[in-house]
Amino acid sequence: MPVFSSDSLVPHVWRADALDHAALPTVDTGYSGLNAVLPGGGWPQGALVEVLQPQAGLHEWGLVAPALASLQTAAPDKLLVLAGAPWLPFGPALGARQINMERMLCVQAIRGDAPALLWATREALQCADVAAVLAWLPDARSAHLRRLQMAAHACNKLLFVFRTSHAQHESSPAPLRLLLEGVSSEAGNLHVHVLKRRGPPLALPLLLATRPPRLSALLAASRERVRRQRDELAPMLLPVTSPDSPIHALLDRLAHLDHH
Repeated sequence: MPVFSSDSLVPHVWRADALDHAALPTVDTGYSGLNAVLPGGGWPQGALVEVLQPQAGLHEWGLVAPALASLQTAAPDKLLVLAGAPWLPFGPALGARQINMERMLCVQAIRGDAPALLWATREALQCADVAAVLAWLPDARSAHLRRLQMAAHACNKLLFVFRTSHAQHESSPAPLRLLLEGVSSEAGNLHVHVLKRRGPPLALPLLLATRPPRLSALLAASRERVRRQRDELAPMLLPVTSPDSPIHALLDRLAHLDHH
């Protein structure tokens, strides 16, 4: 009977203490740090990516926009389908992220009609003219997600499902689950917690700079302008009794004039 050492390589067998690199074809996320911790080095094509965040519409576009722009560049005739988006996409902002709004299809349902959005998401995955599907499904259950996972795998499509952060404690068939948290930092503006992946747990979140370069430059210039204004006003904010206060100096001059 053959004996395999711990270093033996068995084809098509994934070890839980190692990052899976041969599961599915992937799409570059646009962030080298994120690619490095994802199985295959990118978003899995043909699998459900579940993205959790405190409130819909906060952070998802910054996370997925680079990959969507890349897909559109590679296949300009394909569609991006949005199912149940909380707000209509803002064209100029997405245009700044190199996304072609003319090849985007938004599907809405009557408020509270979750089954209709699930149906639209599955139908979009089965459409040959669709490159990726983004679905906002806050009420989806594990059974619903399992069917979407199967549809994404069968059709080899990129699928993102967005839910609230409360769902992180629920079971999910998604092979990749992320939790997003906004931060204020010079190095980035988004913390990405990898809750689940085909690989060992990731202890610390990733810090990503998801703003477009031009927007980051404008924000940096704005912060510098505010800093300079604060520095210019700082002497005026000193207490009147402070020897460095301009008001204190003015009172001294008036007292000196009165004395004479």
